[in-house]
Amino acid sequence: MDSPDSKSAPKYLLRAQKIANMTDTAVKIPFTSVRLGLDSIIGLIPGIGDGLMLGASSYIIVLATRLGVPKSLRAAMLRNCLIDFALGLIPFVGDIVDVFFQANKKNVRIIEKWWVSTNQGAIKNRTAEKLALWQAQQD
Repeated sequence: MDSPDSKSAPKYLLRAQKIANMTDTAVKIPFTSVRLGLDSIIGLIPGIGDGLMLGASSYIIVLATRLGVPKSLRAAMLRNCLIDFALGLIPFVGDIVDVFFQANKKNVRIIEKWWVSTNQGAIKNRTAEKLALWQAQQD
């Protein structure tokens, strides 16, 4: 687990962000604002695709555990994963829902909000240090 005095995002959070981007929003559909990822594409394979993506979603929860995210937040993350999995099992409708529900992005936002609130003091100190350095360079 990264120390609570961390001044930058820990490696587990960065890894979770990469996974969420890859599974939920890797590709933008041209001429729209809609983004989709591997979850939407692999989810087209009935049952197997949704199971594989549940594995990727579960790994984000494992990373949250390693970061020290509280059990109550991890339970909310698990709920998002199970909703996404269950909806994905519905032929055609589930594939469309996958594009818009984006459980992994929701779960990463939960981790990010928790991490920022937990490390708020260190983040403010780091920001003040950077600002002071920048101001000194301007003089």
